[in-house]
Amino acid sequence: MANVDTARNTRQADKSVPSTAEQASTGKMPASSRATGEFRPLEMEARLRDTLEIGGLWTRDAKAPTYEELRPYGPRETSGFPVYKDLEQRLLNAAEHPDPEIAHVMATCAAYAYSGPETVSMIMARMGLEDNQCRMIQASVNAMGIHSTAFLIQSKSGRVAILCYRGAEPSDFAHRLTSTDREPERIAYRACHPSATVHAGIYRNVRATRYEVMNALRNASDRHSVRASLPNGSPGIDLGRVDGRLEALYITGHGHGGAMAALMGVMIRRERKYREALGDHLRAVYTFGQPMIGDRRFAEACDRDDFLRENVVRYIYDRDVVPHLPPAASGPFRHFGREYRYEIPHLRNVMAGALGRPESHLPGRAGVWRIAGHHAGQLPHLLGVAITAPAFVARAVPMARSLPAVHSIDDHLPHHYVSALTPPGVQNEFGD
Repeated sequence: MANVDTARNTRQADKSVPSTAEQASTGKMPASSRATGEFRPLEMEARLRDTLEIGGLWTRDAKAPTYEELRPYGPRETSGFPVYKDLEQRLLNAAEHPDPEIAHVMATCAAYAYSGPETVSMIMARMGLEDNQCRMIQASVNAMGIHSTAFLIQSKSGRVAILCYRGAEPSDFAHRLTSTDREPERIAYRACHPSATVHAGIYRNVRATRYEVMNALRNASDRHSVRASLPNGSPGIDLGRVDGRLEALYITGHGHGGAMAALMGVMIRRERKYREALGDHLRAVYTFGQPMIGDRRFAEACDRDDFLRENVVRYIYDRDVVPHLPPAASGPFRHFGREYRYEIPHLRNVMAGALGRPESHLPGRAGVWRIAGHHAGQLPHLLGVAITAPAFVARAVPMARSLPAVHSIDDHLPHHYVSALTPPGVQNEFGD
């Protein structure tokens, strides 16, 4: 495992280097102590990345750029920047969930989790978590289908943390869809019910990085930075301590990352060792386009838990197909928690466009979020052509989107969730 820490976001990509401890363990030290013939740090990082293509577990750290760096010209703060000026307090004091501003923050974090820690840290600073710290934890085992990436964002004071899981890459959507029809392996999860089972792939992806995530959360609970301390310290930066202990923890993710987020929330609530350590800190789980995790016994046990029933909040954008997976042909699965659906009246919007009404030019605001009366069900089966063809027709003929049989891969893309959850009066996540 390699630890890489970067102090500034503006030049992090060029300045990231492996830790001294890691260099020493491999016999490759920085230039000041390197013997002839040993590798330079950038060469080492290149070799490390080559190794990671095969598989392994590694971490990378980042610190958010300052507001002066984010806004080198003009005032440091404006009416729109940062997006939420009291974000830490809102995360600490939110009385109930879902909260519309917090939902927007979580959707943005989940969407930008398809990047690296530098970008995640930057966008969360723009959203209002000034001087945050971010740790990325990543594990990969191709043969086991494990591609697990978690980001832990810690507020400047240390009182708030957001655990965000990256979903499947958009380029991998089609492969996942067409390979889901075979019956997935299941793993027993007796912390919920003696006979409950969960999707083995989701479980393994959570477990692959869980111990590193829990170590970072333990550091946060002990008033330590979630980032690794640099050897011999770092000039002007104390990575060892923060002002406060962890008080509020949020978990989020999009797609496959949402399923991992929800399962981690269940683990914290249902497994005694984690409930005692973190149960009082967990405030909510927000997921976007999340597939189902477990069977009926698992879902019913989760819904009997007051916290999981009320504070696991799932959002579904219009005809997003992923929340209806795995299909029924793969065996029974069920959702749990609270479900909100973004319903777009496609026929009305087509008519508005024909009449030249202004709302026809605002697709992200053309619908409305409604709490669902029942959980999204499973598709009966899944064939790649049967999904992508109607979605293509629907994009070409918007009126076809109103047909109940049409599901869409395009509706799963994270930017739809960000746009649909952006509150009135907020222009975008950059604070423009």
